[in-house]
Amino acid sequence: MKNTFSFLLLLISATVWAQTPREQLDPKVTEVWDLKPVKVTPGTNPGEAPSDAIVLFDGKDLSKWSTLAGADAKWEVADGAFTVAKGAGDIKTKQTFGDIQLHIEWRAPSVIVGEGQGRGNSGIFLQERYELQVLDSYESVTYSNGQAGSLYKQSIPLVNACRKPGEWQTYDVIYTAPRFSENGRVIVPAYITVIHNGVIVQNHTQLTGPTEFKGLPVYQSHGKASIKLQDHGNPVSYRNIWVREL
Repeated sequence: MKNTFSFLLLLISATVWAQTPREQLDPKVTEVWDLKPVKVTPGTNPGEAPSDAIVLFDGKDLSKWSTLAGADAKWEVADGAFTVAKGAGDIKTKQTFGDIQLHIEWRAPSVIVGEGQGRGNSGIFLQERYELQVLDSYESVTYSNGQAGSLYKQSIPLVNACRKPGEWQTYDVIYTAPRFSENGRVIVPAYITVIHNGVIVQNHTQLTGPTEFKGLPVYQSHGKASIKLQDHGNPVSYRNIWVREL
C-alpha cells in the first residue's frame, strides 16, 4: 500500500511538472543529497591501485593464483613480475569475479621468436571464458581478430596501440558479465571496454559468447568465475594486476 501511494505521488508530481513552465520549477526538486558515493582514494601514480582495489599481484608471489586444477601456480616470479613457464599450464585467480574494472600490465619477450600467433602469445580470460588477446603485434602480422587488443576471434581492435617487444604495456578493462535466465538463456550478453596503453581499442563491445578457437561461440549459463592467464608457450610477463568489483 505504501509503495502504491508513493507511486501515485510520483505520477501526480510528474503531471504537475509537465504542466508547469520550466522557468517556474524549483531546481531543488531534482537534487539528490541523501545518497553519497563511497569515498575512494585513487593511486598516486598512473596504474597504481586505488584504495578499494583487490591487488592480485604485488610483485612478490603468486599466492592469489593457482593452476586450473587448484595446485600452486608454477610461473616464474622475479624483479616484480611473473613470467609464463612453458608447459606449466594456465593459471587463474583463486577469487572469482563478475563485473569488474581490471588493470593489468604485460610484456612480450624482447627476443623475437616466431611470427603471427607464435610471437609473444598469451591471453587474459575474463570469467575463464572470454579472451582478451595478448600478443606481440607491434610489427608482426596475423589475422586481425587475433592480434593484441582483440577479443579473440570475435572483435578486431579499433587501432593497433602496441609498443615494441620488451616494453611494458597496459590494459585497463571494464567488463560487464552476461546475465542468464533461470532456464539458462542469455538475457544480457557480456560487454567489454579495453584501453590499451591509454588508447581505446574496444568500446563497449558485445561478446557473442565464450572464446572458441574453432567454430562460432554459444553462450552457456554460468556465475562468477576466475580471471585466467594463458600459457601459450611464450615467455610473456605480467605485473601490477589489480581489480575492482563493480
